[in-house]
Amino acid sequence: MFRIRRIYDTTLAIDRDAIVQVQAILKRQFSGLADSDIASLARKLADPLRYRLRTILFVAEDSKLHVKGFALLNHAPDLHFCYLDFISVTPSTTGCIGGALYTRAREEARHLQAAGLFMECLPDDPQLCADKTMLRQNRARLRFYERFGALPISGTAYETPLREGDDCPPYLVFDGLGSTDGLARDYARQVVQAILTRKYGDRCPPGYIEKVVSSFTDDPVRLRPPRYVNRSSPKPAPEALHIDQRIALVINQGHDIHHVHERGYVEAPVRISSILKGILPTGLFDTLPAHHFSEKHIKEVHEPAFVEYLKRMCLTIEPGKSVYPYVFPIRNAARPPKELPVRAGYYCIDTFTPLNRNAYKAAKGAVDCALTAAEHILRGYRISYALVRPPGHHAERRVFGGFCYFNSAAIAAHYLSRHGKVAVLDVDYHHGNGTQDIFYERGDVLTVSIHGHPSFAYPYFSGFAEERGLGAGHNCNRNYPLPEILDGPGYHRVLERALRRIDAFRPKCLVVALGLDTARKDPTGTWSLTPADLQHNGLLIGRLRLPTVVVQEGGYRSRSLGANARNFFIGLWQGLHGRQ
Repeated sequence: MFRIRRIYDTTLAIDRDAIVQVQAILKRQFSGLADSDIASLARKLADPLRYRLRTILFVAEDSKLHVKGFALLNHAPDLHFCYLDFISVTPSTTGCIGGALYTRAREEARHLQAAGLFMECLPDDPQLCADKTMLRQNRARLRFYERFGALPISGTAYETPLREGDDCPPYLVFDGLGSTDGLARDYARQVVQAILTRKYGDRCPPGYIEKVVSSFTDDPVRLRPPRYVNRSSPKPAPEALHIDQRIALVINQGHDIHHVHERGYVEAPVRISSILKGILPTGLFDTLPAHHFSEKHIKEVHEPAFVEYLKRMCLTIEPGKSVYPYVFPIRNAARPPKELPVRAGYYCIDTFTPLNRNAYKAAKGAVDCALTAAEHILRGYRISYALVRPPGHHAERRVFGGFCYFNSAAIAAHYLSRHGKVAVLDVDYHHGNGTQDIFYERGDVLTVSIHGHPSFAYPYFSGFAEERGLGAGHNCNRNYPLPEILDGPGYHRVLERALRRIDAFRPKCLVVALGLDTARKDPTGTWSLTPADLQHNGLLIGRLRLPTVVVQEGGYRSRSLGANARNFFIGLWQGLHGRQ
């Protein structure tokens, strides 16, 4: 099995490494290609407007991230066509990889609403190509394209050598992408003009370009009849995993060990099953196992003494019992209470978040899921989802509360920050006080929270607009406290402001702390967002086009959780992939 994914830019190390491997294949298999053209690949991905053609790169990789083939597609949005610049596989690979890459290129061209896919292919005519070995290779390539309905354009001067006496001038091949409409002459002339000027630049003299363009006289343009296949219909797509179009789903399978049975405790295991029932039928998700990570990742974000206390305290509690903080001593760091149950208040911010025997295990499992989701982003997925409980965004550096023990989203953001700036967007109804506290003095992580005003919404003591960060983190914390009554359009206006702030920060990755308690009739919230509103939220966030880790936070109305989660992820996927 191999996987195909799109390389958007040079943001992540995995993408930079793939580009280097593609450049090595170009250098090895296209000896006539100038070194400057090979070196420009990364620049073309980063700055498409400079080259008047938007470069799109797909790579086929094995499980060890070795690039086995690639397709380089150019898109001209002004003329609505795509040009396949290169498609190549390493000699040791099977032909199915080439078919999968070409199928993906066709899918992308259709998505871009291209009128057709153009490419050059060396000729299979002995009068144009004297080298018999090359002639056999050319015939094999044209046979390959014919299987998909792509045929050379005939009756034009396109295959005129640029320099008199040159051998093997290329055909211009056209793939109508399944459309039965002909290729109009005037449109074809515009496309050919664009190819010769934008791809080849100064190498094609104006007189040569005029000669080739004016040779397109048939209307519609004639295509050569098939020579190698009986019918020009697309070949079935080979099996391949297109991970950049999928969502990596990592579920905290052990979440139900942390089950508090007290009446009114809304952070219940049914939340996970309700969400799964909603999202799995979309077909967008790859369910992947969580990896186990060292506790050091937690202690890099949370105070080690707090982590050790939580672990020790949970081990002392009788199975089936819970300990609720009930004494909140003055926090004298030099003299914390000696009794572990009393010390719970030393490390907690409220009276309704219990400790039990499995709280540490469940919280550690949630962290493992969030880190696994972050890892999948670094390995090529564009969206990953850590579906976890307990939640985490109320857990500060040295305290727990609000049903939260460890801040999984913050730990994932810290993990990703090794690769560049990260933004954390908290869309839970309640302020992410823990995430704010953890990153308040850091300039490499932007924290943004949209929530109910602390005058009426938990945790009451933080989330004010004037809290902007300190020291290196000044202006890297942004709160949007909102009124008690709020509908979808009102939320969308604020979300758009928040996303402009994130875009200006220019992060490499985005972590979304997903609270579904903003929805209508949630028992812990007062807003009235509908499933359609949540889909629009996802769409707006996706349009940032950032590698995105989503970590589950709140959302407690089990009857609507599935529909709300489904709509959010549909919108997020559509926004990131430009589907709407």
